[in-house]
Parts: sequence; C-alpha cells; structure tokens
Amino acid sequence: MGLATGRMRPSRRAFLAGTCSGAVAIGGGVALPHPAAAVAVDGAPVAAPRLQPFDMADVTLGEGPFLHAQRATEAYLLRLEPDRLLHQFRVNAGLEPKAPAYGGWESDPLWSDIHCQGHTLGHYLSACALAYRATGEARYRQRVDYIATELGACQDAAKSGLVTAFPKGAALVSAHLRGEKITGVPWYTLHKVYAGLRDGALLADSEPARATLLRLADWGVVASRPLSDAEFEAMLETEHGGMNEIYADLYFMTGKEEYRAIARRFSHKALLAPLARAQDHLDGLHANTQVPKVVGFQRVYEATGDAAYRDAAAFFWKTVAQTRSFATGGHGDNEHFFAMADFETHVFSAKGSETCCQHNMLKLTRALFLHDPDPAYADYYERTLYNGILASQDPDSGMATYFQGARPGYMKLYHTPEHSFWCCTGTGMENHVKYRDSIYFHDASTLYVNLFLPSTLRWRDKGAVLVQETRFPEVPTTTLRWRLDKPVDVTLSLRHPGWSRTATVRVNGKVAARSVAPGSRIALPRNWRDGDVVELQLVMEPGVERAPAAPDVVAFTYGPLVLAGALGAQGLAPGADIVVNERDYGRYNDGPVQVPVLAGDPQALLAQMRPGKAPLEFTLPAADGAPVRLIPYHRIAHERYATYWKLAPVTA
Repeated sequence: MGLATGRMRPSRRAFLAGTCSGAVAIGGGVALPHPAAAVAVDGAPVAAPRLQPFDMADVTLGEGPFLHAQRATEAYLLRLEPDRLLHQFRVNAGLEPKAPAYGGWESDPLWSDIHCQGHTLGHYLSACALAYRATGEARYRQRVDYIATELGACQDAAKSGLVTAFPKGAALVSAHLRGEKITGVPWYTLHKVYAGLRDGALLADSEPARATLLRLADWGVVASRPLSDAEFEAMLETEHGGMNEIYADLYFMTGKEEYRAIARRFSHKALLAPLARAQDHLDGLHANTQVPKVVGFQRVYEATGDAAYRDAAAFFWKTVAQTRSFATGGHGDNEHFFAMADFETHVFSAKGSETCCQHNMLKLTRALFLHDPDPAYADYYERTLYNGILASQDPDSGMATYFQGARPGYMKLYHTPEHSFWCCTGTGMENHVKYRDSIYFHDASTLYVNLFLPSTLRWRDKGAVLVQETRFPEVPTTTLRWRLDKPVDVTLSLRHPGWSRTATVRVNGKVAARSVAPGSRIALPRNWRDGDVVELQLVMEPGVERAPAAPDVVAFTYGPLVLAGALGAQGLAPGADIVVNERDYGRYNDGPVQVPVLAGDPQALLAQMRPGKAPLEFTLPAADGAPVRLIPYHRIAHERYATYWKLAPVTA
C-alpha cells in the first residue's frame, strides 16, 4: 500500500547548521533537528524534549467545524493585499508605497502612539506560512516570499537590518535602547515581524524570509549590545512580546552563540525570578505581556538547560491554567490578571478572556507537553481549543473576536475585514490554520493521540498511516484505523480525559483495555497490522465549574465543552455583530438585556437538565419555570449568551 501524500514536503536544508540526534519543535508544528553546536554555555547538553510533533504537512483534517474554520481563514488570507500591509514599511524606508494602508492599529491616528503599526504583517506572514505548511497551496508561499523580498528592499533602502512600520520608526527604537521614556511598544511589534519571518523560513522554506530575518536578527544583536544588563532589564519593563523565544529559535536555526546570549538577555528577570521560586506575583499585571515571555522561558530552557527557565514556565502554567482561568480556558479582565479572591467582581466583565491570551497559553501548553506528556496539559489544551479558539471565529464571515466576556447577555463582537487590525485579529489569522499541529505527537516508539478530531496522520519513519474517524464531541467515541505497508511495533498512547469517568478501548472489536483513572493515558503496545481498528469509548456528562471564592457563580459543562445559555438577538439588527469589536463593545453590551435567572443548588439544577432537540443541546428550568436553552459555547455566534450564572436562592 503506497503512502504518497500528493505533494512533496519542502526542503529544510537551508535552515540547519548541522544535525545530531534529538529534535525540537519550532513555530507552528515543524520538528527540526538541533544544530550540532547546540550545547549550553556551561557544557551541559541542550534540554531536548521527550516528544516530537509531526510535521503539519503529514496531518490532514477531515470534515468538521475545525476544517470549516481553517477554510474560512485561508480564504480571508487570500483576500488581504500584501502591499497594503507593507505600506508604512516602505514609507519608513523612504520608498513609495504601492497601496493604501489598512485601518485599525495599522493607520488610525487615534492609535498611532501605541506604535503597533506593522504587527499585522508579522501575524499575516505566520498565518500564510502555516496555511502553506498545512495545505501545500503555492499562493501562500508566494505571499511569504513577496513580503520578505519587499522587506529586504526596505532594508536595502534604509541601509539597516531594521524594518519598521510604526511612526518615528528607527528613531523610536533608538530612543528606547538609550533608556529614554517613550510611548508605545516597539519590541512587541517587532517581535511579530521576527516571528512571521521565522515561520516563513521554517514552514514555507522561504529563502527571502530567512535572509531578511537574519539581517534583522543581526541588527538586534548589534543595536542592543551597548546596554548593560541593568539597562536591558529596564527596557524589558515595556511590553516586548516573545523576543527571547525568537532569539532562541534563531540559535537553533544557526548555532550562533550570540543569539542564545541575547535570548537570555531578553528574558525578563523581574518575572522569571519569582516564578522560578514558585511565587505568584501576577495580580494586576497585563496578562498578554507576560504569557509570551513565559513561552520564551521554556524555549530558553531548551537552548541552555538552565532549570530556572523550565521551573518558571511550568509554575506559570500551573497557576494560570489551573487557578486563574475561567471555565473556557481564558483568563483576565480588561487584559489584566486579577486576584482570584475577587473572582465575582471580574467574572462578569464584558472585557474578559482576551483571545490573544488563549492563543499564547496554548503555545505554552504545547511546549510544556513536549517535555512532560502530562494529560493535564492535554485536557487544558482541548478545553481552550474548543471554548476559546474555535469559539473565537464567526463561522459565517471567518472574522475573530478580541474579548469573549462572560457578562450575561454579552454579544461576541468580531473584527471587520479591513479596519480592525487589533492584536487578536493577528493571532486570529494564525489560530485557525494550525489546528493539526497538536493532535498527534511521538517519540521513537510511541504515538500519542491527544485530540479527537477527524484527521489522517502519515508517520513516514514507520511507513504508517493512521486515520481517525470521529463525530466527537457529538458522540464520545473515536475510531483509529491503521494503514500499513508492513506490520509495525508501536505503542499507541490514548488520552483518558479528566472529564470522562471511564474509558474503554477495543481493538478489532475486542476489549483491550479499560481505565477508571480520569486524567491518565492508556498505553497499547502491539505489533500492528494493516487494517487494525482501535475504538476509544468515553463518557460525557453534565458538570458544573465554580471558583472557590464565589461558589454561587457557576458555569455548566458537558465533557470538555462549556454550555452557554443561548439568549437570542435582543436589540440587535442582522449583521450588527461584525464590528470594530474592542472599541464598540459598550454600544452592544452595556444596554439592558433580559437574562433568565437560575436558582438553587447547582447539583440540583444538573439533575433537572434535559436533552434538547439537537445534539449537544440541553434545557434547564429558570427560576420562573421557563426553559433555558443551553448549547456549546463554541456554537454561539450571532446571539447573546451567558456562560456564567449567579445563582439565586430558592424562594418559598
């Protein structure tokens, strides 16, 4: 049986400075070998992950909501015009722009002082590289090559490796490097450009992206070299994205020690030190300023072997994912962490759960899982993927949310196609073209199945194809079929999610394993043969989540899904939710909305929950006896909703 994929995988030869055993995950899902020189300064070996992701080119999604979301984003990427994203880069380099700029942060004078112009181009590069890796469609790679070449022309014209689109450009960066007080976040914006070029190089095999990236990287090394450690640390008080991650990636790409050194310098010690000591000082901090730093901490650990970076990343994940997150996997109010003792004060905000934070928390979760395949990481990833990422896209237009607040009667608000280029617009471009990067992982002899998504995996080293057929979450089962050229000895590791009381595995129709340990893995070592069929049967049940500080504020769940009250379109004209969302949220979400009242003990309410007319729909009786329709939160799009409810006492 042949294993042809229908297209050739891109070459990686240009991006490696030699190889040795072991590999690391870079960007959106490509596993690349360590450079031969990748050893820590003290002579210790690099901290190689235990597991490897599969190349995204070797995973294909089947029909379902995730593939629908991917296609919507792919179409949007092709509608956007690279020359409009390049407008201000060319202006800053002294070149004539070829098209007018887009709106939002890209050109709106109201936001010129935050200096985020150009961030969208970086996200767009990453999204096109991911889309190319996932589909092999040449138009995405052509856009990466074109943008990178244009940025290279800007470097030539400016006689500098620096490329910027924000006002004052190089002058603002220079002032920031000198320690002057500035407005704006230049390194945050530059990080997006660095990351887009990195992804273009690694995922789309773009030579122009690599050349432009290395010139930009070398500029950063030289420009920051005069700073003392104290001056560098002071500079990091201003939001700077994941610059430490980028330079660690550059180290793995090239083996150049100066990149690893600056990755350490870009690691904010004021955050690193307490986290490494398992101290939570996050209250009041801007959430999405911190998460990318911590993604970088984990990457610097891989580049150096310094356990402080690993410990900081793991502790941050634990406190955010397990104690600071809402039921949906999101966190924060008005973009900031808050004291969980004040949960009830913040949970009903219209500006909760910034989607960028969920994007970056999943990057961190994935990075940690590669070193420690704890099912808790996979459970959080699944929960946030459904209730945060998939839920963030309008299934009709393909546009994405900024906030996903839990205020009862809230409306999801989506960005416009051309005039709302906020941060979550950019990460939204990336989110829906990389679903396939975390379904499967492997080591030398074990295949880990983490997500229950219809998909096909090609494990080239084993000459194997695994086809996953599932209607999950509508049906709590998944079926895995092996297609093999010859028998293969592999351990199949299946996730027993924390939300399922039991798990039963059948191989070729016969029970092969049973588990009564939610939040564990089921290992099936076997000599697999062509046509072998594995079925995993789970149990989905209604549940309730609440914070210890507010036991009468609850969210209802079904398996990994948050169930939202579907409240209709009170006061909304058709299409009114496609707006410049962050800026117009009050106009839609501050008005009076009739929201049902739920009363009584949450367990008693669960006992009264009844199946609705469609799969995954339920009803609960409100205090007045009227039925409240509950549906999965990720299916809420054009109507008001409630994910959290403050329960009223039962009246006599």
